[in-house]
Amino acid sequence: MAPWWGQEARGGVSGGVTGTPVVVKMQTPDWAISEVPPPGSPAAGGKDGRGKNARQITWVLLLKAHRAAGKLTGAATAALSVAAAARRRVAAGRTDSDADNAPPGLGGSPALRTRLYGFIRASLLLSVLLLAADVAAHAQGWHLAALPDLEAVEGLFAAGYAAWMRARAAYLGPALQFLTNACVVLFMIQSADRLILCLGCFWIKLRGIRPVPNAAAAAGNGNGKGSDDVEAGAQEEGDFPMVLVQIPMCNEKEVYQQSIGAVCNLDWPRSNFLVQVLDDSDDAATSALIREEVEKWQREGVRVLYRHRVIRDGYKAGNLKSAMNCSYVKDYEFVVIFDADFQPQEDFLKLTVPHFKGKEDVGLVQARWSFVNKDENLLTRLQNINLCFHFEVEQQVNGAFLNFFGFNGTAGVWRIKALEDSGGWMERTTVEDMDIAVRAHLKGWKFLYLNDVECQCELPESYEAYRKQQHRWHSGPMQLFRLCFVDIIKSKIGFWKKFNLIFLFFLLRKLILPFYSFTLFCVILPMTMFAPEAELPAWVVCYIPATMSLLNILPAPKSFPFIVPYLLFENTMSVTKFNAMISGLFQLGSAYEWVVTKKSGRSSEGDLVALVENEKQSKQLRVGSAPNLDSLAAKEELYPKAEPKPKKKKHNRLYRKELALSFLLLTAAARSLLSVQGIHFYFLLFQGVSFLVVGLDLIGEQVE
Repeated sequence: MAPWWGQEARGGVSGGVTGTPVVVKMQTPDWAISEVPPPGSPAAGGKDGRGKNARQITWVLLLKAHRAAGKLTGAATAALSVAAAARRRVAAGRTDSDADNAPPGLGGSPALRTRLYGFIRASLLLSVLLLAADVAAHAQGWHLAALPDLEAVEGLFAAGYAAWMRARAAYLGPALQFLTNACVVLFMIQSADRLILCLGCFWIKLRGIRPVPNAAAAAGNGNGKGSDDVEAGAQEEGDFPMVLVQIPMCNEKEVYQQSIGAVCNLDWPRSNFLVQVLDDSDDAATSALIREEVEKWQREGVRVLYRHRVIRDGYKAGNLKSAMNCSYVKDYEFVVIFDADFQPQEDFLKLTVPHFKGKEDVGLVQARWSFVNKDENLLTRLQNINLCFHFEVEQQVNGAFLNFFGFNGTAGVWRIKALEDSGGWMERTTVEDMDIAVRAHLKGWKFLYLNDVECQCELPESYEAYRKQQHRWHSGPMQLFRLCFVDIIKSKIGFWKKFNLIFLFFLLRKLILPFYSFTLFCVILPMTMFAPEAELPAWVVCYIPATMSLLNILPAPKSFPFIVPYLLFENTMSVTKFNAMISGLFQLGSAYEWVVTKKSGRSSEGDLVALVENEKQSKQLRVGSAPNLDSLAAKEELYPKAEPKPKKKKHNRLYRKELALSFLLLTAAARSLLSVQGIHFYFLLFQGVSFLVVGLDLIGEQVE
């Protein structure tokens, strides 16, 4: 039945039907409109059916207006929720200086944190005072007047402002311009390095360059492009060497089960591989659950062992070193390492191990990471951009042209002989993976990177966890550089390999990048607003960074809408990376601390599909999800459970340095309006808002 507004009665009972009846379907979030011609009316495509009833058009416009109002309401609701979250952060008063949120490994020693925050706070106070003075001078028209004209004006304020202008022109301006030019030169060198890496990646894609196992190459056409069936090649040769698989973990209650299950399901003869679950947990309940999972897979016939260290010396490096000292390790040729949140595919070993055959100088085969939670929130999307560039461009180019790159610490296969020849695992840094890679490179071992072999893992979903991870990733390399610089100089590798290690690998990408990012965009740019004698060109502020961000985002084209947030967020993270770099370079206390990145325990889509397709395996995994309570009770009688530690409730925090820098940049943006510097104003404004969002912990996981 047509709705009442679709028809009008005219002329009493005999009134005809006019207009086109409309059926309005109310579907959230959109509306749908359907036209239903009444019986006896002309066809929709006919000449008489072309006219539109005025009342129908009115309803269509009203529905569109309602849809637009709904979207505006949604945006307003989102803005209000963000404002409410920010108000709760401020009301709670929890900052990154709290004892339960700032272990030494996060922000460096207390003295360093205090100095850096004090410097930023002093700069903010000075900028506010200068802004007030410039606004007062602007009201009088002084700041644009020549200095002699200003000196003719009587008054204490005029004399003081004239003295400030003389000091600014004679001392501050030249010094600031020199520092600006130096940072611009570093910026251009780093940008050239980034461009060369992208060109190298383009060449690899154009020529189809990739590592090929000897067995597959022999079956190919002789041009290096062999058969893609690496697994079949390995089976034909009967080549299944002895492989040791290690899973280091510490209090990984959320991810231990899926990780152990994925490794135990690897497609490799069970007699030819052994799994070591290396548990460093200090929580008795977590250790019991992991032990139960290992025993469950042992009953399934998998050769898997559980090792637990009571004293956690050396963190992950000490754990791996202890496992490699077992007597049975001498029976194995290769060792594979998976962190607790990694879920390798069943054919991982068959896609990686054959690359060692016939290449006695290859010490490492590294696989690529992929992420099960890359679309979880804005923070994980931005991390995905960074890591896609790292694996697609940096690792692939360095592996193809230099046979060297930094070991990623997991999802890699090592030749045990290469580990032993390089001195084994050392606990001297928190980047034990980079340490062993550098020492192996100095011994002449080659590395292969497989961009088409992926291993799924998780990204940190909260800013707190990401901040801790980035501190370790940027403090450790500088500490390692101090330790191995002399060894690099004395090594027998060629000059260009030494140059690549010292200048490109360490200085340019680990020291210069965080230094100029923080100094140029967070210190120099605001200062040039208050000292216009020093000029920072617009192409440095906007065009080159935008171009570099575009290059960074090419390996993840679906993330193109996030190019502006990515650029702003990378500059925002520069304060954390700069702090970590200084901590590692001068070997402060935080450079020796290890903070385990928090996991959420998300399963990959491939795992879920496999569970649906394989009912038997699904049942096994479901059985393993529940521990044997009787066994646990018996063990508790033998080993009395220690007093449980009170769990600290997680809260979102206020990050003081980021907030102070936010207000500093926003103050500089206000000052730029007086100089009518358009591009500088917008950059400072958006960058200040970015610091504000991060400082209020409004990015990433929301926990209260």
